[in-house]
Amino acid sequence: MRNQIEFVVYGKYALFTDPLTKIGGEKFSYQIPTYQALKGIVESIYWKPSLIWIIDEVRVMKPIQTESKGVRPIDYFGGNTLAYYTYLKDVEYQVRAHFVFNPHRPDLADDWNEHKHHNIALRAVKAGGRRDIFLGTRECQGYVEPCKFGTGKGFYDDYGEIDFGLMVHGINYPDETGTNEMETRLWRPIMTNGIISFIPPEKCPYVRKSGGFIPKKFSANNMQSVDDLYQQLFAEGGEDG
Repeated sequence: MRNQIEFVVYGKYALFTDPLTKIGGEKFSYQIPTYQALKGIVESIYWKPSLIWIIDEVRVMKPIQTESKGVRPIDYFGGNTLAYYTYLKDVEYQVRAHFVFNPHRPDLADDWNEHKHHNIALRAVKAGGRRDIFLGTRECQGYVEPCKFGTGKGFYDDYGEIDFGLMVHGINYPDETGTNEMETRLWRPIMTNGIISFIPPEKCPYVRKSGGFIPKKFSANNMQSVDDLYQQLFAEGGEDG
């Protein structure tokens, strides 16, 4: 893809929560990152409402290992409770992704400049992202650096195939689908020699409706163009401002 970005993301811990373990408060991580978790990382690197990021591949660089910790999350009825969270430990992933323009946001068509956004995204990767990077959850800080996908030695390079069973792929949000519904996608990922190739969201075999939502509208009431902001600052500060 000509507008593709490649980067490595790593951290001491990650928690890609299996939703089945959220009910009792004892969170347990999936063994690998979900499509949606990686998409969230890419959107923390660089995002605009006119773009939709597509995750192409992820390469697992280090052995999959877990560590359980006792935590004190906030209780629903106030105060704190005790729980055990099982995290992935010492993680590192190479990621390849590209973007497409959001066809359901024709109001932002003036911002469909592929060359501009690709170059900004490359600079954002080099800078480590525009916002903080999290590996699944807030307490798992991640770090991003540019890389060439496929380079370096990975733990699972000659491991063959590993089937991870039925997992959450991601979420269909109304602003990316053109419908007023949110849907959860499921699939069966298979890792081949350390690499997982993601199927596109629209090809996920299992989709579950999660409820009705209305996409946020962007207008002059809740966003301001860079040109207008520059003119405002220039008027307030003069030439030296």
